[in-house]
Amino acid sequence: MADTHQRPASNGQQAALGREELASLLATRIGQRRIPTPAAGLNPHAATGPAADPSAVPRLTDLPGQLPVAWEVIEALQADVSAELSKRDPERALVEADRRAQARALATAAVADWAAKYAQGNTPLTADEEARVATAVFDSMFRGGRLQSLLDEDGVEDVMVDGLTAYVEYFDRPRRRVERVADTYDELIVWVNRMAGLSGHGERALTPATPMVGFRMPDGSRVTASLLTSRPSVVIRKHRIRDTGLAQLVQWGAVSPLLERFLSTCVLARLNILVVGDMGAGKTTLLRSLGREIPPAERLVTLESDRELYLDEPGPHAGPVTFAFEARQSNGERHDGKATGEVSISDMFATALRYNASRVIVGEVRSTEIVPMLQAMSAGGSGSMCTMHVRRPHAIVSRLVQLCTEAGMATDAAYHLIASSVDVVVYLTYLDETGIGGRRHRFVSHVYEVHDVVGEAGRPTTTELFAPAGSEPRAVFHNMPSFAADLELTGRFDRRWLTENPHGAWGAPLQTVRPR
Repeated sequence: MADTHQRPASNGQQAALGREELASLLATRIGQRRIPTPAAGLNPHAATGPAADPSAVPRLTDLPGQLPVAWEVIEALQADVSAELSKRDPERALVEADRRAQARALATAAVADWAAKYAQGNTPLTADEEARVATAVFDSMFRGGRLQSLLDEDGVEDVMVDGLTAYVEYFDRPRRRVERVADTYDELIVWVNRMAGLSGHGERALTPATPMVGFRMPDGSRVTASLLTSRPSVVIRKHRIRDTGLAQLVQWGAVSPLLERFLSTCVLARLNILVVGDMGAGKTTLLRSLGREIPPAERLVTLESDRELYLDEPGPHAGPVTFAFEARQSNGERHDGKATGEVSISDMFATALRYNASRVIVGEVRSTEIVPMLQAMSAGGSGSMCTMHVRRPHAIVSRLVQLCTEAGMATDAAYHLIASSVDVVVYLTYLDETGIGGRRHRFVSHVYEVHDVVGEAGRPTTTELFAPAGSEPRAVFHNMPSFAADLELTGRFDRRWLTENPHGAWGAPLQTVRPR
């Protein structure tokens, strides 16, 4: 490769641009910097029963979160506080923030009164213990109740409950087992339905008629619960990373500075982007970050089965006008072969497109919604994006075709639709080394261009733009995209960055732990 490149001179001729000067230009324009630790993850019923009484606690109980009292006391105190709150605000006239503040104050007072009575015949609770009990009472009313202490732990990504036992998964350490997070299966089911109600999904009740439900908790965590397992089961996916952008993903090693600029410019150039990877690879986090690169002058529609993108929420920077659609589950009944009350992502497409949005983002494509998504991309929805589960990079087109044919399309028609709609595919790799003393790594490993022509076998033609190279498992530049000129027209990209900085300034090597 030549040591000098050309730049426009004042007389219209081309002047030599030295390698050091080019490196300085790249560092200045895309903020190139070394990342010291690039391997971080990409990237969160009103109780009934006797009134609270000191006799309800014959001994201190070691529960998750180290509460110094049995959970029955928390439930009884919560019932008392809920009753008092309803008495003070019977019409629910208070705004939610004020209502929660009053509930917290009532919980603190109720626990202090209970603790004073309890201390008459037992070892008094410390001030810290009282505060933790009051927090548990508040959490039981407005947050995750008995499981909230697990969700509040640093580094938690998933909480999986199998009957009465929970398994907590972290991004930086091995799984932990916690016994007895509920006293009975019925208590766990009541918790699920109460959380669904708190989240505004009262129609999503876990019952024999609807043995599978999904919803989001008040903090945004995603819950899936089922009665079809051998014991009632619940899986909670916590969104640790909710307010992030591409700059944070660079700091965590999910993308390099060069990829950050490449992907953000693809968004500005209104290319249709598909984010793919295996389960837990960080697809939603990357899609959310890309969505925050959309200019504020645009109009955006998001379609999700459960709200996870949060692009309609106010942030530090003004974003586009965003209409966030969320699917709705049925009430368990069926009429004319269709689940009553159910509204799927496919059902929402027609309405969403009438909002005259400049872009459409689908949180996750799982089924027949792939066809309206691709049609929206190919028929004027430039700059649209979605995510999809794909186990291996080479299986991307096959997975798209599979979903299209399941929706009733012929294979040849599916090939042509994919070629005319998708521009860029970003593949995320997920490497879990917590079991051998490491951590979970999530990073972009491949970027493909999908051309608007089909090859000899009838499949869409693709080009590998970024891929692993040698011992580097993360995305390194391989081939120049055909749309490089479109990127440069935005004024935020220079194709010379790709050829002069092919490794993208990943920084230090990916630190992995291998078995001895």
